[in-house]
Amino acid sequence: MADSPNTITNTIRKLRFEHAEMTQQALAERIKVTRQTVNAIELCKYSPSLEVAFRIAAVFGRPLDAVFQYHPQGGGVDASG
Repeated sequence: MADSPNTITNTIRKLRFEHAEMTQQALAERIKVTRQTVNAIELCKYSPSLEVAFRIAAVFGRPLDAVFQYHPQGGGVDASG
């Protein structure tokens, strides 16, 4: 992973299981995408649009940063100013 420029991870699988073991299909129907899209997002093979990311967070009643985490590699944003 050291060679990848930026990484976005997520907690979707964990959140699905915390919500009555929601299936990928059930989540897909609620956010209006295919099950394959949910699978790709969950496996970090695809980054969702901002709109889809917000829909996912809303399904679980969580803020966006509780569902998706951004991990810059190398020269990321300096939080000190």
